[in-house]
Amino acid sequence: MIPSGFEYHRPGDIASAIGILQQHGDEARVIAGGHSLIPMMKLRMAALSHLVDLQGIADLKGIDVGADTVTIGAMVTQNELITNDALAAAVPIIREAALQIADPQVRYMGTVGGNVANGDPGNDMPGLMQCLDASFELVGPDGTRSVAARDFYEAAYFTAREDEEILTRIMIPVPGAGVGQAYEKQKRKIGDYATAAAAVMVGNGSASVAMTNLADTPIWSEEASAALAGGDVEGCVSAMLDAIDPVADNRGPVEFKKHVAAVMLRRAIARAMSRAG
Repeated sequence: MIPSGFEYHRPGDIASAIGILQQHGDEARVIAGGHSLIPMMKLRMAALSHLVDLQGIADLKGIDVGADTVTIGAMVTQNELITNDALAAAVPIIREAALQIADPQVRYMGTVGGNVANGDPGNDMPGLMQCLDASFELVGPDGTRSVAARDFYEAAYFTAREDEEILTRIMIPVPGAGVGQAYEKQKRKIGDYATAAAAVMVGNGSASVAMTNLADTPIWSEEASAALAGGDVEGCVSAMLDAIDPVADNRGPVEFKKHVAAVMLRRAIARAMSRAG
């Protein structure tokens, strides 16, 4: 199908983009890579009068790898995450996860900000960012604020971002030496969402575990992370299986999804432990 008519805006700075959102309210929506919004518009499931393209805003681009923190602009593409060697050295799990998202055509256009901002429970980056204890910078009419990734997701497609706010960048603590990282994903075919995916970090007496597409939101489990930090792998798996809430769909029944979740989690734990210093 063809989308209904809309007015196209391409602002050059964040303030202008926010001004357009304020002016047009519910009739306006920002677009990053477009892989979530454009299909909805083509199916007439989203009808908007104003589309605000963020591609022209230079402040939303770039990757800065510091000694303690990695900062990633919201308009950085998945391909840029893959090809940035400094990022891969500091936080290798990001490249590992990005390589498993969709296909090269999607990764050249799809942005990390779009992936984390729209609240799709099937997206890979939200659970990964929870595992990494990332925070999101949001800019709106009332200024700038930071929200932890673990507090950002409220329900499927509902997040802590206000309608007139724009997610501008992602801040990630550098895990440091000795921390093993791994991302495991099972999907039916290339380009599909995960049936289940697991992000794991472990080492130096700490651990963090998150899973994707097994509930209305990504799931980071404090109990599973604590168990793994104590060396209890099966306790970690058991705690995570208690935390997830999958539903039956065309990827399989609930029990199958739980089985796949356990397999992915054990694989991610094993690889992360093998990489820990």
